[in-house]
Amino acid sequence: MGDVVNLRAARKARMRTAARTQADANRALHGRTAAERKRDRDDATRLARIVDGAKLDEDENRGESD
Repeated sequence: MGDVVNLRAARKARMRTAARTQADANRALHGRTAAERKRDRDDATRLARIVDGAKLDEDENRGESD
């Protein structure tokens, strides 16, 4: 037979682990300097501009055969 497990303690341990994981994610997201946030924002803007510039118009995709 398996070991006896205190369900309350197991639940609390699982909740602590989830809270630590969430805290790590929040630290990575919010625990940055203003320069790091600005760099990431500028990179995202630059990438969006590149992607938007590479999109084809729907009219070009249809190929007019008239």
